[in-house]
Amino acid sequence: MQVRRPRRNRKSAAIRNMVQENKVGVEDLIFPLFLIEGDKQKVEVSSMPGIYRYSSDLILEEIQSCVELGIRTFAPFPSISDELKDPMASESHNPEGLFVSAIRKIKVSFPEVTLVTDVAMDPYSSDGHDGIVKDGKILNDETLEVLGKMALAQAEAGADMLGPSDMMDGRVGYLRQLLDAHGYTDVGIMSYTAKYASAFYGPFRDALNSAPKAGDKKTYQMNPANRTEALIEADLDVEEGADILMVKPAIPYLDVIRMLKDNYALPVAAYHVSGEYAMIKAASEKGWLNGEQCMQEALTCIKRAGADIILTYFAKEFALLQKRG
Repeated sequence: MQVRRPRRNRKSAAIRNMVQENKVGVEDLIFPLFLIEGDKQKVEVSSMPGIYRYSSDLILEEIQSCVELGIRTFAPFPSISDELKDPMASESHNPEGLFVSAIRKIKVSFPEVTLVTDVAMDPYSSDGHDGIVKDGKILNDETLEVLGKMALAQAEAGADMLGPSDMMDGRVGYLRQLLDAHGYTDVGIMSYTAKYASAFYGPFRDALNSAPKAGDKKTYQMNPANRTEALIEADLDVEEGADILMVKPAIPYLDVIRMLKDNYALPVAAYHVSGEYAMIKAASEKGWLNGEQCMQEALTCIKRAGADIILTYFAKEFALLQKRG
């Protein structure tokens, strides 16, 4: 009987690289960025070492440095003052507001980059929820109208793809029809298809000061215990016209990423969220883990699970590491 020796394919770096099944490239990554008001502002997010909030002038410099490293796709998120927040998230579709103005500036300066913009009320809502709140309940259909105004403002400013992260029922179809009716047929939709009510979002909410003022998001975000429910959400998104399906968070939901990849012809994205990033950074700072190696392993396992696209706060660090070789 012939003895199989799998170690023969592991005996050198050259052979290991040659037979490697999954590889992560800079072109697979989307870099989330945080915007703040003002000029010449660069403020580190305390719970996300190495990640900053930028005013719209300095974010152009950050994008320039990322483009030089090969990063071409960005997902900006706004942190606005409480004075501008109200129950209807009116600032979300203000054409002269922080977010919409920044989209316009970025596309003028970098027409070649792709912007995936967030569509949800929570950064602009005085309630901190992704939808309109009335008597403690999140109103679904009424929220769609606000999301539509937001989507049109972003598309007009130059957004390439919208990322509805609100988890309201029917929002993909509503936005697709609205965009098409206004001539924005080339603006894509990367739907937050399976967005779970996760404990891993804490640092992100710190960065935007967008945590709910009361209650939680469990009536609209998915239960972490549920897997096949993601198929219902994906079926609806496909029927309603989504271009890309997303799973959020990533590593705790690798099984869901694989399930969507196996069942749908659309590209699958995964959001490697703030808590996943912060855990690796914290352990690395303590000297408990090798941060670079954990970063690469984490991104590789997300890719192996089936993600075509990875939104990650490690994008620039990964690109720098690739450049160093």
